[in-house]
Order: sequence, then structure tokens, then C-alpha cells
Amino acid sequence: MSGKVRLTLVRSYDKASERQQRVLWGLGLRRINQVREHADDPAIRGMITKVAHLVTVETV
Repeated sequence: MSGKVRLTLVRSYDKASERQQRVLWGLGLRRINQVREHADDPAIRGMITKVAHLVTVETV
């Protein structure tokens, strides 16, 4: 894996578990439709799998 991934928060995390909320904050996603780019590495991919139902992922 190389390059970057673009993450967009598409659903509210109000009813998400505390762990999922911490993962979103760790990814830098705080508001709906907020976009962040991260390096495409195993750590980020692991975080994405925890909150896959709340975000959309695009490879850049």
C-alpha cells in the first residue's frame, strides 16, 4: 500500500460507541462532510475498518 486515502465523515457518531468516537477523533474527523487525507498504511486501514459504516474512503 502506498499513496494516500481521503476520508469523509458521512454519518453522525452521536450513537457510536466511545471507542468508535475516539477512532474518529484520532483520524481528525469531527464534523459531518469533513474531509481528511492520511497516508495509506496498515494503522490507518485498521482504524478505517472500525468506523467503516460512518466514513467513505477514496484512494488518492
